[in-house]
Amino acid sequence: MEEGQDSHDLRLAERLAELRVSQGWSLEQLAQRTGISRATLSRVERAETSPTASLLGKLSAAYGLTTSRLLMALEDNPPELIRAAQQPVWHDRETGFARRSVSPPAPGFRAELISGTLKAGATISYDSPPVDGLEQHIWMLEGILEFTLASRTYRLEAGDCLRFHLHGTSSFHVPGPADARYAIVISRP
Repeated sequence: MEEGQDSHDLRLAERLAELRVSQGWSLEQLAQRTGISRATLSRVERAETSPTASLLGKLSAAYGLTTSRLLMALEDNPPELIRAAQQPVWHDRETGFARRSVSPPAPGFRAELISGTLKAGATISYDSPPVDGLEQHIWMLEGILEFTLASRTYRLEAGDCLRFHLHGTSSFHVPGPADARYAIVISRP
């Protein structure tokens, strides 16, 4: 594991533990809310294991936060210009998913912009949205993405844009042969 990733995992573990404590929840209570085992939650909060995108989705739903807001605390005075080197990148080692927070959430702003790269053959599934009714726009940059919203599947190719309000289950699948690269605009209702 790279040193930068170790540091990121430690900050994420601290953030997740702080969120749980601020809610007044025990690990057992959080486990009941998310369906994630107490042991797994404990290992994630101690940075012994890195969470998957699906696990972060469950935690986001439990806290009612977008994944970006779950991953980082909001800055009081966010910069207007966010240089590429300042954009946090989170990696799901299980699926090879890389999530870049291009325009992180900030006070006074309803929308955020992320970019994602998902490896060919990978699938990420979410049981529920972090916030019901989130407005999202997925813009495909490269590759092919099969995005399923509830029971309807959309095949997105380079240049395509899908916009929707997120309710229920969703999943991202890259049939290949190439990886998929896309941008997502997320706006809170």
